[in-house]
Amino acid sequence: MKQKIYFMGLVAVLLMSTGAIFKVNHWPAAAIMMTVGTIILVLLFLPAALINHYRAEGNKQNRSLYIVTWITCFVVFTGMLFKIQHWPYAGYALIIALPFPYVVFLPVFLLVTSRNRNFNVYNTVFVLLLLALNSVFSALLALNVSKETINDSYSISRNYCRMESALDDLNKISRPSAVNLKIDEVLRITNEYKDMILKKEGMTREVWANDPGNLRIPENQNIAAGILAANGEMPAGIKLYKSLRELVELMSKTSGYEETARDLPAILGLEEENSEDPATAFSFRNIIIPLSWSMIYLDGLQADLMMIKVAGR
Repeated sequence: MKQKIYFMGLVAVLLMSTGAIFKVNHWPAAAIMMTVGTIILVLLFLPAALINHYRAEGNKQNRSLYIVTWITCFVVFTGMLFKIQHWPYAGYALIIALPFPYVVFLPVFLLVTSRNRNFNVYNTVFVLLLLALNSVFSALLALNVSKETINDSYSISRNYCRMESALDDLNKISRPSAVNLKIDEVLRITNEYKDMILKKEGMTREVWANDPGNLRIPENQNIAAGILAANGEMPAGIKLYKSLRELVELMSKTSGYEETARDLPAILGLEEENSEDPATAFSFRNIIIPLSWSMIYLDGLQADLMMIKVAGR
């Protein structure tokens, strides 16, 4: 029995460590290895190891400790896996996993071990150190993006802003048309949302356009999504979605724009037309990402629209 347990533990560790190496290097099969390794660890190895240890040395008084130990491992490893794989609700899973060992496991551990006069205090110290290590690792997972990633996003937005400035000069001599007027309307709506986002950062759109960067909380994932989800009578996401849809429809009926209209939904992220919630039916569903990258989407959206306007002049 012990040999099988050791084998399962070895397989789980090898899969998880190899998967982590593959994940860091963006190699294929990383997600599969880490997922399978976590499943083996949490659902096979840990239950078998805990049951075997309980039968060998445990008693009825500390049965609860074994149960809580497994539940804690399940919650922590599952939360970490969700976060590493960027699965839905990963943030919530990690929020639960981070305090769980202290709120649930530690009280049970101290209560059970306090009844055992022969329990070695160094074991308690060891457990506390493991919990501290878990907190540090979980906190590192909670750091959504690295400084280099944020700086890269600033650089991309900076290029978009420069492009917008050059295109704006060309658009000043564009001939008036229904398509161009609609593009101007979408650009105004997009600017409104950029103003709302940047206002929460204590920054103006003009400052951002001149030198994108220096967001106070660039890794925040809720600001842009919150503004798009609710803003007055009509959520900002629905308003922008509808205006973009109207632009595509108008272009499809305007001579010379038909081919562009066919490709525009994919370019602007309007592919999911049948979504019940228009606010989440296009690329802004992906705006639950670091704030700095949300700004990239907005800057890129405006640059694309201005290029269409220039091409049509």
